[in-house]
Amino acid sequence: MTQAMATTTEERFAEMASTRPRCFWLDAGPGDGTTRRSIMGALRDDDVSLTYDAARREVLRHRDGETSRAGDDIFTVLEDELARTPPDEIWVGYLGYACRPDLPAGVDAGMVPDAIWMRTPRATTVEPSPARTASRARHRPERSGRDTPPAYTRAFDAVQRELRAGNSYEVNLTQRIRVRDEIDPALAYLRLRDLNPAPYAGFIQHHDVRLLSSSPERYATIDTDRMIETRPIKGTTPRGTTAAEDEALRRDLASNPRFRAENLMIVDLLRNDLAMVCEPGSVTVPSLMAVESYTSVHQLVTTVRGRLRDDVSSIGALRALFPAGSMTGAPKLRTMEIIRSVESTARGVYSGAFGWIAPDGRADLGVVIRSLTTAGDGTWELGTGGGITIHSTAPEEYAEADWKAERLLRVFGTPLPGD
Repeated sequence: MTQAMATTTEERFAEMASTRPRCFWLDAGPGDGTTRRSIMGALRDDDVSLTYDAARREVLRHRDGETSRAGDDIFTVLEDELARTPPDEIWVGYLGYACRPDLPAGVDAGMVPDAIWMRTPRATTVEPSPARTASRARHRPERSGRDTPPAYTRAFDAVQRELRAGNSYEVNLTQRIRVRDEIDPALAYLRLRDLNPAPYAGFIQHHDVRLLSSSPERYATIDTDRMIETRPIKGTTPRGTTAAEDEALRRDLASNPRFRAENLMIVDLLRNDLAMVCEPGSVTVPSLMAVESYTSVHQLVTTVRGRLRDDVSSIGALRALFPAGSMTGAPKLRTMEIIRSVESTARGVYSGAFGWIAPDGRADLGVVIRSLTTAGDGTWELGTGGGITIHSTAPEEYAEADWKAERLLRVFGTPLPGD
């Protein structure tokens, strides 16, 4: 592919983002061992979109400049809309962490809606840009040297008490960081995709609301044969500054008992989740704890797969898995109760899922991590964190959360808060 083609794709995106209030770029990239298509599209005024507010339990339907209440459950409303969607159209959007009201999740009057979905017949396949792989130089994030904040230590200690009491095997403890910057969202996305190429990159715009993603993790795919596949990530380490150091870090990740234990716990959770919606005996683990390497990190990735039962719809399956087990811990229900009690802010979009769903049941969604959100007022939010087990320490876990956030903050040229 030529550089001219890449520039055309980027210019087309920037023009679309500046002129079309509701648009998207699901920006597939290398690194997940599969062939995925990159699609771009925009809605016209008479196209339908949905937004969901978890605090109010309200789904709104938007069309032709008018808004009406569509229900109180985004999964139910989306399934109803899909049943009326022509076969040549798709829905593109995201589900935030609190989208299942039957599960315990913190909610607040967040910056952006807890879910956005847009129906479009005008999604077109676009070529990926070479910029996604042009900057492959290894970069090990600088350690900030910051002391672990007391608030994080208190939350960490509370998690440890729950773990030692046997109430959970692993808890994904996260935090939110907010940044003020007037950067144009389309430019911010182009910077992000250069800084952190990822297989689930993407840009979703619904009027002033934007989600910018550079996520490495698959939430779920569903194909025409009704095979559902999820690829949880548990175990992350930065890339080395030399080839020898990089290889040593890769080997340590592959053999580290802590990371392998974290990954196995989430795999067991996902096998259980899939078993609830799949044909008996069809759930398999074709790849267990493979190391995948990205521009900034090595990650430990497992593939879990099964065939959906005839009585389970695609939306029903996506709901059953939600939210991603890698972003909660195990067991899911009790661990989400612990998360709600120790995290000081609601997760919002972070830890949710985004991508596309077709009326024939096909779907492809990533996990919302390594992502930025904004409501167009110059305030940006990102989430960061990691899995806590009884072997974890607060300084190590906080440092890991720091360097996961570091590459996102480079979009703004901003250091970590307090540096």
